[in-house]
Amino acid sequence: MACIPILILLSLSSFCKSDDQLTYAKPLASGDTLVSKGGDFALGFFSPTSSSRSLYLGIWYHNIPKHTVVWVANRNKPITSSVSAELGIRNTSGLILSDSQGQTVWATNNKITAGDNGVDAVILDTGNLVLRSSNGTVIWQSFDHPTDTLLPGMRFVLSYKDRVVGRLVAWKGPDDPSDGDFSLGLDPSSNLQLVIWHGTSLYCRTMVRNSITVGGGPYRSNTSSILYQTATDVGDQYYFVYTVSDGSPYVRMMVDYTGKMKILSWSDSSSSWTVIGEVPTACDFYASCGSFGYCDFTGTVHTCQCLDGYELDGLDFSRGCRRMEPLKCGKPNHFVALPVLMVPANFLHIKNRSFDQCAAECSSNCSCTAYAYANLSSDGTYEDPSRCLVWTGELVDTQKFSNNGENLYLRLADSPDQKNNNLVKVVTPIIASLVILTCIAFVTVCIYRGKWRNKEIKQRQMLRYVSSPNEIGGEYVGFPFVSFEDIATATDNFSDSNQIGRGGFGKVYKGLLEGGKEVAVKRLSDGSRQGIAEFKNEIVLFAKLQHKNLVRLLGCSIYGDERLLIYEYLPNKSLDAFLFGAARQSVLDWPTRFKIIKGVARRLLYLHQDS
Repeated sequence: MACIPILILLSLSSFCKSDDQLTYAKPLASGDTLVSKGGDFALGFFSPTSSSRSLYLGIWYHNIPKHTVVWVANRNKPITSSVSAELGIRNTSGLILSDSQGQTVWATNNKITAGDNGVDAVILDTGNLVLRSSNGTVIWQSFDHPTDTLLPGMRFVLSYKDRVVGRLVAWKGPDDPSDGDFSLGLDPSSNLQLVIWHGTSLYCRTMVRNSITVGGGPYRSNTSSILYQTATDVGDQYYFVYTVSDGSPYVRMMVDYTGKMKILSWSDSSSSWTVIGEVPTACDFYASCGSFGYCDFTGTVHTCQCLDGYELDGLDFSRGCRRMEPLKCGKPNHFVALPVLMVPANFLHIKNRSFDQCAAECSSNCSCTAYAYANLSSDGTYEDPSRCLVWTGELVDTQKFSNNGENLYLRLADSPDQKNNNLVKVVTPIIASLVILTCIAFVTVCIYRGKWRNKEIKQRQMLRYVSSPNEIGGEYVGFPFVSFEDIATATDNFSDSNQIGRGGFGKVYKGLLEGGKEVAVKRLSDGSRQGIAEFKNEIVLFAKLQHKNLVRLLGCSIYGDERLLIYEYLPNKSLDAFLFGAARQSVLDWPTRFKIIKGVARRLLYLHQDS
């Protein structure tokens, strides 16, 4: 009968060590184990199967019954299990793993300062193995050299100075830690998208850098925990990191031997790992929906669909989709915005372009089929924060989400109906034209009067809404309002190029009202969780606050489901751009910073005592 493969932990004997450190004088032998202070992780030697003759140095979870390895040192050079092994510290090599014959199997290759006898290696409760000098300086750490797993707080460096450096490589099989066929890392052709590779072939795209991914956000949450992930640039590094809320169960992110990137959470009730997210799943394998098709994630079942203006070419998506109206150079065409998408693959990245310039790049090129634009920074730390992408051929591997996507501007030919309508207007008999013009004039007058009355009604409703007695203090608070149409005009219909910020509440746009007054418009999103009562309270409270250290609320607007607040525009952006932005930190000397501290204190005093 075939035996079920299990992981044998060689260090689970009564003779194993339970310390969390190793030193010059205290190496780690094949029968020993280092356990972190909190007991979360262990470092030692293991053999993947009951019949395996291979011995590996690794890190695993210590407090759960299922042996789960998260890091392996000698994954491609195992030691024969019949031969003893030792992990020690050497001045010439740092950490060094050797067999009983003294042959070096693996080493960190760090030179240690001569005479520093206080060097040690410690396994932390984060799962990080750290080699450090006597003064606590980190010489080497396993978090900088992941294998197939990312742990919370681990900074996974994807690129350094625009060169791809980080890659997760899956195990070859469930019991074989050696390098497998699947890996995860940045696409070196652009440094803009995170992909899963099958050998050298693109297997699945998991993320494209845009204004949302660089800011980060919650990925998965329940009643007890939240996972927050961020991909961002700091100096020359572009890295990914995720954290979990306090009290959360064990969480890990890994690429398994089948090619899936999974986020798993430990369940004490079932004593097993639960998958809370994974890719690819259905139609998000690379190019699975064919050219000009996209994988739709908005429904319960993920299915392939055709982009707007396209129809299925055949019985299934093996041949993709085809245009309903042929697109020809010199013929009338227009662009349609497709929202909440992960943009297609095979793009051309054009640098140093504004939104309008990016649109012009595509519209002036007959071969351009689509474009997309994003601002990769809101704090000024990027030398070139623009990200203009254009496509000149087929659109492949597009995905649609319920949120966290971006706009793709797709080029379509004008339909025959549009052309015929223009022709009918030209050849209409003069007499019929006069009749039509008379009717149009009559209808226009009626519509204008109706709109004027509707506007007057909306004005009265708004005035009653924001001028009603304040439920908190019973005071009567009057407040100005701005019509939704005026705000849409001021922000160029909420154009991406006017977006200056984004948060959990929604997006913030720069606007220019009549008279040339610059304002900041806060547009609450559907998912902001702020109801009518909270919105009204915010208006009432801000209307009463008048202080030089507080940004002033200038007006508000309610139109259907739209709720907007109009604040004074601050051209120097947020204070954190000067405090933490690498490009502007030097602008603030200590006297200026001290004045800022006093200003913040006065603002807090005003909010707590005088407002």
